[in-house]
Amino acid sequence: MKRHVALVGFMASGKSTIGRKLARKLGWRFFDTDTLVVRAHGRIPAIFEAEGEAAFRRYERAAIGHVFDAAQPSVVALGGGALTVAENRKVVRERAYGVFIKVTPEQIFSRVRRSRDVRPVLGRAPTLASIKRLYAQRLGDYESADHVVEVSRRSDAAVIEEIVGWLRERLDLGGRASP
Repeated sequence: MKRHVALVGFMASGKSTIGRKLARKLGWRFFDTDTLVVRAHGRIPAIFEAEGEAAFRRYERAAIGHVFDAAQPSVVALGGGALTVAENRKVVRERAYGVFIKVTPEQIFSRVRRSRDVRPVLGRAPTLASIKRLYAQRLGDYESADHVVEVSRRSDAAVIEEIVGWLRERLDLGGRASP
């Protein structure tokens, strides 16, 4: 049964920011799978360097399973590469309403360049070309979500209202998330 909302999309698309605000609006718990992995296993770049991407994906898969096993509904921001793993795509499809937070590669490049965070799959000096290439590889997985939200030039509040409106059509929110 679907009882969670999984925010999917490329790294630096705003999933965590939107997720926290959406969870607050719904009165639900919020989880960020990258944060859960960091708490349990250390910094993501260090995991990639010491153990490799496969180990990180195992940790991420465990975090997703842990959150989706919770009885209470929650909003979950998945890492940008979470849907590259077939098992993650399956569990999201079965147990959550997937919402693709869609941002252009150009916006992602701008955000990544301003960030101090190193994104292991992009390296220390990401280029727009490398982002476009990886984005194109992952786009099909992201677009398989139940709902796609174009966030370009929209406020967080407008994005959240769209998601809440879409969820209202599918769930009994019990009066929560009223505008």
